[in-house]
Amino acid sequence: MTPLILPAIAATILVTLGYAMVCAASPFGDCRRCGGLGFALRNDRHGIPKRGKTCRRCKGVGKRIRLGRHAYNLAYRTWRSGTR
Repeated sequence: MTPLILPAIAATILVTLGYAMVCAASPFGDCRRCGGLGFALRNDRHGIPKRGKTCRRCKGVGKRIRLGRHAYNLAYRTWRSGTR
């Protein structure tokens, strides 16, 4: 069992560091609800896609903050408020 633990730990560390680099390089990702468009797509009666309502989740921007970046911002804000 020991030979399987070390590669699993190494893989977990690599995935975590990779995600941290993605969050640092690109803190915003596409909104999952609207697909980065900022609005819902609707089809008219002829089947042609039209612009629908503005996405409430991203408020029409089409971007969302990544979970890792949000956690980093909370930790940084807590650290800053504790050192003042």
